[in-house]
Amino acid sequence: MKLSAEMKEFSQRLGHEFTRPELLIRALTHPSMTSPHRDNNQRLEFLGDRVLGLAIAEALFRADRDAAEGVLAPRFNALVRKETCAEVARAIDLGAVLTLGRSEMKSGGRRKDALLGDAMEAVIAAIYLDAGFEAARDAVLRLWGDRINRVEVDARDPKTTLQEWAQARGEPPPTYSQLSRTGPDHQPVFTIEARLASGPSERASAGSKRQAEMAAAEALLKKVTA
Repeated sequence: MKLSAEMKEFSQRLGHEFTRPELLIRALTHPSMTSPHRDNNQRLEFLGDRVLGLAIAEALFRADRDAAEGVLAPRFNALVRKETCAEVARAIDLGAVLTLGRSEMKSGGRRKDALLGDAMEAVIAAIYLDAGFEAARDAVLRLWGDRINRVEVDARDPKTTLQEWAQARGEPPPTYSQLSRTGPDHQPVFTIEARLASGPSERASAGSKRQAEMAAAEALLKKVTA
């Protein structure tokens, strides 16, 4: 099986030449294109998530030999979460070679964090199956690059930090309410309100519920700690 010219260019951006190109083709095939003659990337995504996790955990462990588990864990979560995988995927223009069904293409699938993040994990698994863990680890370190070195000392997400702030003061966890969803299906905008039981609240809008919740939590945290 041969790669198309576009996939060969992607392989170069990836920094790995496949001896089994069918692995890359499968990694870039979304389930919306599944057929009796075409495998999708779901199983590879499952494996790639674990390979990525080990590569990142090892890198963090070696980078800071004095850091406690409580410090390493939030850094790890920040580097392996779906949004970070999607960010890396965009940096190498993975969306351009992602094979999607018609409905996913129409809904803007090439720009969705979930699809890009899943495919990035699948590609890591493809490298692992093609050339082993060292090759996959090298690819992760190369693609994640300085993100590993500059991950915040305290990489806890704003929702976690806000919840801990509330609990430290005897309050229940903050609540998150969706106020609206606007825009077309392929490019929605969610507006979320984060509220503390004691009254303070903030709103934020973003292209996904998770991003909007994070932004609202961050805004509320700034308000109550100012």
